[in-house]
Amino acid sequence: MAIKLYKPTTPGRRGASVIDYKSILTTDTPEKTLCKRIKKTGGRNHHGKTTVRFRGGGARRIYRIIDFKRNKDGIKATVESIEYDPNRNCFISLVKYDDGEKRYILSPEGIKVGAVIESGEKVEPIVGNAMPIKSIPLGVEIHNIEMNPGQGGKLVRAAGGVARLMAKEGGWATVILPSGEMRMVRIECRATVGELGNSDYQNVVIGKAGRKRHMGRKPHVRGKAQNPVAHPMGGGEGRSNGGRQPCSPTGVPAKGGKTRNKRKVSNKRIIRRRKNNRGLQLVL
Repeated sequence: MAIKLYKPTTPGRRGASVIDYKSILTTDTPEKTLCKRIKKTGGRNHHGKTTVRFRGGGARRIYRIIDFKRNKDGIKATVESIEYDPNRNCFISLVKYDDGEKRYILSPEGIKVGAVIESGEKVEPIVGNAMPIKSIPLGVEIHNIEMNPGQGGKLVRAAGGVARLMAKEGGWATVILPSGEMRMVRIECRATVGELGNSDYQNVVIGKAGRKRHMGRKPHVRGKAQNPVAHPMGGGEGRSNGGRQPCSPTGVPAKGGKTRNKRKVSNKRIIRRRKNNRGLQLVL
């Protein structure tokens, strides 16, 4: 995998870079039976009110239906292609099972066309195979981890993402996530072995504002640069620093303010938070 640079024919091209897809992807035509059209919302709800700012426009996308559950046990599948997905930053692989069914999965690093993968409790812990955490040896790198059994993968789904299985005790397993967070999950939860591909995505430089517009992102305006009627941090004589703690237009704290619901069950399973480097502390 490589980052591709262009000659600086324009100011936007001078600083921009892209992923060299030709050396990785094997086709540019998706499987039609696993695609569906999605409608853009522009960040607005069913009342037409903007609930997510700075979204709108962008190129049209076709959604690829991804198999996050990997629950087709006992049937081997062959990787037919590695494809680009406009809805996520990692690549996807089209796999065909021995019974003829086709599914899309997240493409791990190192998987090739023609590779055979499998799901189940008694499969080998090789790259691309999915199994319950109780069947995965300690120290193995994993991704697409479930938070509840049968729910489908929720954790570690971004490009280059990888978690590590550290311990098992009773009905719980300890996993270190890419953010540094250490979390407990049930051993019945499934995960896929290996590291997700396209790790060079983090090194891509957008280069110009227009390329962000193609992604459906509009210009982001700082709160303190707005008028008082539009944002709590707006207004003031001259250039002010907001006059209060950073927040959203609705007053929700930002940049360190805690916004998670204390009643969430998942909070109880965090052993070490991602910003805590002062040793392990069990949060109950």
